[in-house]
Amino acid sequence: MECITKLPSNENEIEDSLLMTFGSMILHDQENQVVPQEFVWPDHQKPSPNVPILQVPLIDLAGFLSNDSFLVSEATRLVAEGAKQHGFFLVTNHGVDERLLSSAYTSMDKFFLSPTCEKQKAQGEWRESWGYANSYFGKYKKNLPWKEMLSFSFSPEEKTHNHSQIVKDFIIEKMGDGYNDFGRVYQEYAEAMSNLSLKIMELLGMSLGLNRSHFKDFFEDNESILRLNYYPKCKQPDVVLGTGPHCDPTSLTILQQDHVSGLQVLVDNQWHSVPPNPQALVVNIGDTFRALTNGIYKSSLHQAVVNSETERKTIAFFLSPKVDKVVKPPEELEGERVYPDFTWSMLHEFVKKHYKTDENTLEEFTKWLKKGGNVSDEG
Repeated sequence: MECITKLPSNENEIEDSLLMTFGSMILHDQENQVVPQEFVWPDHQKPSPNVPILQVPLIDLAGFLSNDSFLVSEATRLVAEGAKQHGFFLVTNHGVDERLLSSAYTSMDKFFLSPTCEKQKAQGEWRESWGYANSYFGKYKKNLPWKEMLSFSFSPEEKTHNHSQIVKDFIIEKMGDGYNDFGRVYQEYAEAMSNLSLKIMELLGMSLGLNRSHFKDFFEDNESILRLNYYPKCKQPDVVLGTGPHCDPTSLTILQQDHVSGLQVLVDNQWHSVPPNPQALVVNIGDTFRALTNGIYKSSLHQAVVNSETERKTIAFFLSPKVDKVVKPPEELEGERVYPDFTWSMLHEFVKKHYKTDENTLEEFTKWLKKGGNVSDEG
């Protein structure tokens, strides 16, 4: 029996609550032979059954951190190659405890296999970056993604200055003490990914000929997002997408895939797959970091496909700078400026209220800024 945990106070909340319940039921109803039309994508965007494998550089992060001159040179060469071509690379020997990665993966079932009424306890506002959401939660009512998500805001500053564990505290506040271990796992996971992202920023800085600490210092007080993605199996995987084509508006994404393939990247107008590698994490450049490099490094369009045999689970850490920091390339990379100065909060509000992320997000954001765009507009 599906249920709603609180009485809606107005017609919009009633609609959102009903759609949330309906969306979760559709995603988990494996007896349903026909995919609702809201989930069916246009023919030109439907996934291809067979796509070539993308050649993604595999970077030994431990080698880079060893300060061995050859290994450092090789790592910076490889990351520059991937970042300039399509913005994707893999990191191995990354130092994140394998037991933590395993716990984070297996713990997802506790939440996503719960009844909808349980998951709704963590439901967030659709313009917020935290909480539970499924396909029907938000402003879009067609081309819906075949997935559910649980997202958390994260900042290392919260623990350092306020002695709070922001991820764990959110989970226990919303879900209760029964989720204490669940909250602890993802608190530790967010902290580990934040630390890893700073090491990757050292690598990216050196690959651009900058001081090793330049980007690390810039992101030290990051305000980021941790997201758990659950893609149920689907009877008609050839007409739906787990996540539609998009570029990440954030700075850097670290993705833990499970054993199920599903990530695809658009390169030279053709979709390519990035198969799971159990020894590595997938990293890709986002629009904000693209702007920080003055367009030297790319943020590529990517999507997630589903299948009819098994569910797919991924965990993504989206690194972003502190919201009020000015995003501006260092002097060494300026040349002719491609994008104007902006803050992450401005771009974040733009994609939440005015524009659905795609390969043109930065260009459209730039045009909007030049026209005097106001992030407070409802649009």
